[in-house]
Amino acid sequence: MTIILSSDDWDELWCQQNQNPQSHSILLDEFETLNELPKCLGLGYCQGMKLSPGVYLEICDYEFYNDFVIKTPVHNHLVQFEIFSSGFIYCDEVYPNFGGKRFYLSGSGIAPAFTSKYKKLERLTCINVEIIPEVLAGFLPRETEQIAPNLKLLIKENEWKTSFYPDVTLAMQVTVQQILNSPYQGVTRRLYLQAKVFELLAMQLDLISAAQGQISSSVLLKPEMIARIYHARDILHQRFNNPPAMMELAQLVGLSDRKLQRGFRELFGTTVFGYLHHHRMEQAQMLLRYRDMQVSEVAHAVGYSHLGHFTEAFKRKFGITPKQCQLGKKSTL
Repeated sequence: MTIILSSDDWDELWCQQNQNPQSHSILLDEFETLNELPKCLGLGYCQGMKLSPGVYLEICDYEFYNDFVIKTPVHNHLVQFEIFSSGFIYCDEVYPNFGGKRFYLSGSGIAPAFTSKYKKLERLTCINVEIIPEVLAGFLPRETEQIAPNLKLLIKENEWKTSFYPDVTLAMQVTVQQILNSPYQGVTRRLYLQAKVFELLAMQLDLISAAQGQISSSVLLKPEMIARIYHARDILHQRFNNPPAMMELAQLVGLSDRKLQRGFRELFGTTVFGYLHHHRMEQAQMLLRYRDMQVSEVAHAVGYSHLGHFTEAFKRKFGITPKQCQLGKKSTL
């Protein structure tokens, strides 16, 4: 059985569950609240903290009794990032799945409607951080020309937001564990957690900048073109198993195929096809390691109709076969 709720229904169930606070074993400071997952849905809790004006941290740990779906309409969005210690959020074509090695970083602006799915009895443990854009803007230079393009993309108002899905680094994993196991209490804990949240954000921004590479001043991309290229990237994420042709993709984002190819090389250091291939292989690796699927099913899921071609491409990418990956062997490349 799959339970389907709107985001309003989801919020209402949380409110009903937590109208009368109950005793619990978690020691809370005055800036924290603890809300239980509605018992009709599963077991777990969400621990919320207001670290400073406009900076909010949630520590979530729960699992559902049944497969579970939340439908969220178009809405205004804050700057947000989520990093998972366990579990995944499975999304529709608007967003890729994330969890495990992949985290989610999103700027402010208008968020599209989307559907998020959660698996029965799959434990979900994560930190979720939300920051009002004015707080982040306070760290940036007053002259907008001095702001890195990827930072500009994080702060929008009446435009569609921009999202990133890089891989979680070891340093990030360590910082997340420090947040989950903070050794302090009271004001010291609040300061410590705030510092760790901004440390994580700095790591993410540095990772994104490194992935984009340095944009040559002679070929500087305008923010509007960068947004179009990221839109093209999001389309590839959504349709990676059956992607549009180059000309169609360029038309969808309002660029010529030449500008689209140039933009991908500038921002991601590879061609459109190279980026798509990398994304397919990363998706395949995640499915092989974390989902109970046959190798042939994974091949089909990432857009390969020929199992031999998939196996060959996977081995070139990671130095191991899909079956070896499924059995837990680490990449040799």
